Amino acid sequence: MSAHPQALRISLAELDRFAREVLVAIGVDARSADAATSAMLHGSRLGIDSHGIRLLDHYVWVFEGGRVNKTPAPGFARTFPGFGYVDADDGHGALGAYLAADHAVELAEHAGIGAVSVRNSSHFGPAGAYALAMAQKGYMGLAFCNSDSFVRLHDGAERFHGTNPIAMAVPVPGRDPWLLDMATSAIPYNRVKLYRSLGQDLPAATASDREGRDTRDADDVEMLAPLGGEFGFKGAGLAGLVEIFSAVLSGMKLSHEIIPMSGPERATPRKMGAFVVAIRVDAVTDKAGFSDGMERYFEAVRGSAVRKGGKVMMPGDREWAVAAERERSGVPLDPETRQAFERLSRTYGVKLPFAP
Repeated sequence: MSAHPQALRISLAELDRFAREVLVAIGVDARSADAATSAMLHGSRLGIDSHGIRLLDHYVWVFEGGRVNKTPAPGFARTFPGFGYVDADDGHGALGAYLAADHAVELAEHAGIGAVSVRNSSHFGPAGAYALAMAQKGYMGLAFCNSDSFVRLHDGAERFHGTNPIAMAVPVPGRDPWLLDMATSAIPYNRVKLYRSLGQDLPAATASDREGRDTRDADDVEMLAPLGGEFGFKGAGLAGLVEIFSAVLSGMKLSHEIIPMSGPERATPRKMGAFVVAIRVDAVTDKAGFSDGMERYFEAVRGSAVRKGGKVMMPGDREWAVAAERERSGVPLDPETRQAFERLSRTYGVKLPFAP
């Protein structure tokens, strides 16, 4: 969801500059600042505003509080051909995930598949950023990460899973990659915060109050609903899949064991896990045949019948359209994020990306 069309719009380049300068000003090392900024700009560029530049204020808060290591020394170990793990050293989740994606591609180059677990990590932002990083190198990429408990089970009345995203990106010659990036909750929690900031009602069947009853009032939200509405057991099942890949395989905390993202505790590392997979296409089939199959798939989807007033789209179509528009006209800032930027500018002496 984008902010109001009349909102202040800032160029991607200026947002990139501001975020990097703020993070460096608080003592974050260059590699961590680059990873965190790249992930946030991925979100803002593709219209995933809940996981875009509005996270900068939160990241400053946890870096300054000590929850996230400003100068980590992450390491990688290969355990089997095609498998390994990254120890993120309690650094920013984007750094651990980008490193895992790089190592997954290296493993897949030789083994055909590269599967890398991430341990001792933190919030990593938009999962699609890491799947896309692998696709941009010519590999199919998948990324998973569990998060702190905020989503009820189907018919549940308490927080259980995190929003537990699933992302997959597929390279397609001559086209933008096929890109799926989805939470297993009906919406991500940051979407609630965004709607609250904009003063808008939530979509139906996406969030619940303290008794597990549906609510559209962002101020009344105690938990999120699992994906699927009346068939929310499917979303809860997918969240469990992510939980196993991210937390169980990495030996990290389950969603209900993770310190809440929004605090008040911000000094203790959250010990989160993640998981990425890179697949070398020609380890399974020839590249020409794969490209032809993807092209036929694209054409079949685009040529399929559409109900009145509707529009069929490939995963990623909306995001790539938003990216093209935002590269031209900039990223809209919601009021809460603008206020946070003004505060960060005053506190750390960094030039605002807009006129005060």
